[in-house]
Amino acid sequence: MAMTKEEIERMIRVDQAGEFGATRIYEGQLAVMGDRGPHAQEIAGMARQEEGHRERFDALMAERGVRPTVLQPFWSVAGYALGAGTALLGPEAAMACTAAVETEIDKHYSDQLDRLSENNSDPELSAMIEEFREDEREHLDAALAAGAEKAPAYPLLSGAIRLGCRAAIRLAERI
Repeated sequence: MAMTKEEIERMIRVDQAGEFGATRIYEGQLAVMGDRGPHAQEIAGMARQEEGHRERFDALMAERGVRPTVLQPFWSVAGYALGAGTALLGPEAAMACTAAVETEIDKHYSDQLDRLSENNSDPELSAMIEEFREDEREHLDAALAAGAEKAPAYPLLSGAIRLGCRAAIRLAERI
């Protein structure tokens, strides 16, 4: 069965919100770490990619008349606080944050691609999601290579961030 316009709009809305949240996480991390801290250049590069993703979703939303989530101001504050908070715990915790977020985003994007491919519902959106998912997977690999799993209380930190991501996805789809 073909996806409805509302289902497609929910996908676009939540994906734009996620990319916006990611930019805010990296802004928070870089505000604490500065541009010379461990992994700062890597984080800045990831931030630029996320900004590019967000810009493309912004354009798609404008083109298709999709409203953003009303939770955008909350995501701005929460994303920045998460980024700053994990950076305050140290460079490994900042990378643990990236690893946790990207793990959930990989699953989220993969689920969306599965749904879109069931009936080739929106080739343009599918291509964007597939491209961005590959970038997110690179971010995950980089975070793990940079010592994410060495962060203090990694399983607890990662689990809490992943749970928060799943909740944010559900809320942004609907509100």
